[in-house]
Amino acid sequence: MSRPMLSLDDSDGMATLRLSGRLVTDSLDAVEADFARASVQARVLHVDLSNLEALDTGGAWLIADLKARLEKQGVQVQFTEKATPRTDLIATVAAALPSEKGIEDLPRGILPWIAGVGLKTAGVGQSILSLLSFVGQTLASLATTVFRPRRWRTAALVSQMEETGLNAIPIVVLMSFLIGVVLSFQGASQLRQFGAEVFVVDLIAISILRELGILLTAIIVAGRSGSAFTASIGSMKVREELDAMRTLGLDPIEVLVLPRVIALVIVLPILGFIANISGLLGGALMSWSQLNVSPGMFITRLQENTDVWHLAIGMIKAPVFAAIIAIVACWQAMQVRGSADSVGRHTTISVVQSIFLVIAADALFSIFFAEIGV
Repeated sequence: MSRPMLSLDDSDGMATLRLSGRLVTDSLDAVEADFARASVQARVLHVDLSNLEALDTGGAWLIADLKARLEKQGVQVQFTEKATPRTDLIATVAAALPSEKGIEDLPRGILPWIAGVGLKTAGVGQSILSLLSFVGQTLASLATTVFRPRRWRTAALVSQMEETGLNAIPIVVLMSFLIGVVLSFQGASQLRQFGAEVFVVDLIAISILRELGILLTAIIVAGRSGSAFTASIGSMKVREELDAMRTLGLDPIEVLVLPRVIALVIVLPILGFIANISGLLGGALMSWSQLNVSPGMFITRLQENTDVWHLAIGMIKAPVFAAIIAIVACWQAMQVRGSADSVGRHTTISVVQSIFLVIAADALFSIFFAEIGV
């Protein structure tokens, strides 16, 4: 059987592809790589089929696939033969080519599932190691700059405090006020059945000061400021601005990460305190309107039955939550690769991971304070 051969002449602005031998399925391996590498600079490619001894659908598919690929590159493909059985076969195969690449069917069964679980577990382990490494780099950079005031990025720090703190006050106040209203309303509907409406003050105070005020504030900050951290630094990485910083001898962690981490650690306790005040105000107004608990009675009950530790616990959590949100957001930004799509994907991941870790840290705090009796 004559083996198929392919010759491509792309000179003098004219391109001609000559095929010879038996271009059938059994012998396609001899020219498949040549077809895959074939490319022309001319705008028109003439395909000469006159020396072909045989052609079947396998060979026609190779020719039709090459024709489709070159036409996408702006090359016009013409056959030297007109309206022959060979060209008709190629046209039929070309019409049957799929317009889109199919999605590979994933392997099924218990073994592929176990392998997938193993790969995901290994990926989680690598992510944890990468995050711990980033935390170490951040702490090392902080230790390097803390005793060198000249290296502090004061302008960047103040700018981040304004963006993450001052500009976030309206949404935090509104959210906390509504949470206080909801807690008071739901508590009133239940406590009224037992004639214990006055205890709604204890319910609101402990819930907001100890848990909900700082937790919901951290979740809002994670969605608002954490996503902004990832998007801004990730976009800089896509535009290769981080590489330019390193070329100039600047450390991206010192310039970009530290101001954001420090700013969030400073402003989140303040936002948490504002959220507590707003939540108590919302609860007091709803208690006054639904339970006839006057503002004076509300304040008296608050002072008599609310320990200062309820407020202190929330304030203790705030810097930890802030560090988690800022570090995870900046770490995800450093994982961005290549395109704007990667920026969006890692921004979403940073918000999800930040909220998850904040809730996990809150659970650990609750267990710890319960064990020490606070």
